Amino acid sequence: MALIKSISGIRGTIGGKPGDTLSPIDVVKFTAAFGSILAEEHNNKTTSPKVVVGRDGRISGSMVSSLVVNTLIGLGVDVVDLGLSTTPTVEIATKKEGAIGGIIITASHNPKEWNALKLLNSEGEFISAAVGAEVLKRAAAEELTFAPVDKLGTIAVDNTYLQKHIELVLNYPLTNRELIAQRQFKVVVDCINSTGSMVIPDLLKALGVEEVIVLNGEVNGKFAHNPEPLPEHLTALSNEVVKQNAHFGIAVDPDVDRLCFVCEDGSMFGEEYTLVAIADYVLSKRKGNTVSNMSSTKALKEVTLKNGGNYYPSAVGEVNVVTKMKEKEAVIGGEGNGGIIVPDFHYGRDALIGIGLFLSHYAAYGKGLKSFRGNYPDYFISKNKIELQKGFDVKAIFESIQKKYKNNPINTEDGLKIEFDNDWVHLRTSNTEPIIRIYAESNFETTANNIAMRLMQDIREFM
Repeated sequence: MALIKSISGIRGTIGGKPGDTLSPIDVVKFTAAFGSILAEEHNNKTTSPKVVVGRDGRISGSMVSSLVVNTLIGLGVDVVDLGLSTTPTVEIATKKEGAIGGIIITASHNPKEWNALKLLNSEGEFISAAVGAEVLKRAAAEELTFAPVDKLGTIAVDNTYLQKHIELVLNYPLTNRELIAQRQFKVVVDCINSTGSMVIPDLLKALGVEEVIVLNGEVNGKFAHNPEPLPEHLTALSNEVVKQNAHFGIAVDPDVDRLCFVCEDGSMFGEEYTLVAIADYVLSKRKGNTVSNMSSTKALKEVTLKNGGNYYPSAVGEVNVVTKMKEKEAVIGGEGNGGIIVPDFHYGRDALIGIGLFLSHYAAYGKGLKSFRGNYPDYFISKNKIELQKGFDVKAIFESIQKKYKNNPINTEDGLKIEFDNDWVHLRTSNTEPIIRIYAESNFETTANNIAMRLMQDIREFM
C-alpha cells in the first residue's frame, strides 16, 4: 500500500489507513487544500469559483469522484462534472469552461487498486511545483475553511465534452480525414476497460475508418491486463490484429493520454516512435523545435534535425515537458511513453489528437504499417524498474553510481543520466510508483539490456 505525493498529483492505493493510502479522508483533505487555494485566487466576487472534474473508468472512480465533488461544493466552489471522461478531455474542458482549475480522477497506467487526483490550473495544465507544495502544506496542516450553508457550491453535469473533443480533432488543420477515409482501414482497439471505449471508436469512425473492432470495451475498471501499454501487456491485441487481418492495432491507457500502435503482423510499432512519427509529420508541415523528456529515444532529435529544427530534452513529467516546450517555442513534443503534446491544440498529452495526426501521416504512405516503421531509426530502449522499500537513501545511491562513472558524460537534472559513446542509461525515481526506473537505449537490444542490467546491479550493490 502506498500514498505518493509528487509533480504528477496525489496517487495511492485504495483501502488501508489514512496517510498510508488514498483513503477517503486523504481524498477530502487534498481536494480541500487544492480547492481552498483556487477559491482564494478567484477575484471575481460576482460569480462563484468553478472547477471541472472528470474520471476514468476505475472501480473506485465513482466513490472518489463523489468525495471530490462534494468537498468542492463544501468550499463554495461550483463544479462542472464531466463524469466518465479522459485526462485530455478534462484539460480541454477546464480552459473552455473558464474554470479556475480542474481535477482528473485517474491513476493513469497504474493497476486497478490505484487511483489519484491530477490537479490542473485555469489553463487546463498541470499545476506548478510551487502550487503543489502549497497543496501539500495545507493538507498536512489542515488549514482548511469551508463555506457557510448559504454559500455552498453547485454541481452541473456535462457529458458533451467527449464529442466536442472529437470535433476539435476533426477540425484541426493538420488532420486529413479525407486521406484517412480513402485507405478504408480496419483497426483493432484495446480500450482496457476504461473510458477509451467511449471515445476512441467514435473518433476513428468520424475519421473515416471503415471497421473498428474493440477489445476490453466494457467500462468497469476490471482491467483485462496490466493497463500500462507495453509490449508484454498487449499480446491479445497483437494476436487479434493478425487474426482479423486488420491494418493495425491501437492501444491506450485508462485515461487516454498515452498511445501506441501495433503493426499488421502483430509486431509493435514502438511506443517511443508514436511521438517520433507524429513529430516528423508536424515538422514537415510547420518548421520548429521539439521537446521530449530525457528518458525518450534519441530518434526524435534526429528527426527534428532532419527537418531543420532544434531538439531540447526536459526532466521527466508532463509539466516539465510543457515548461520546456513553452520556453523553446516547440511545435510538437511529448514523452516516449506514447504521450503526444500538440501546443496549439492544448498543452497536455492527448491520444485523440495523436490518433488524428498519426493516421493523417500514415495514410499518405500507401503501404503497411510495418513498412512505414522502417522510415525511422531502429533504436531499442530497455525499460526496467526496481521496487523501493522505505528507508532507502536514493540520493546516496545515485551519488555512489555517479562517482563510479565519473569519466562518462553525466546529466543530473532529473535523477542520473549517463552516456556510453552512442548509448545512454537514465536512472530516476518514479513520480507515480515507489520504484527506481532504469531506461537504457542502444542500437542493439542486447546492448541496451546489458547496460540496464549492469546499472541495476550497481543499484543493488549500493543499496
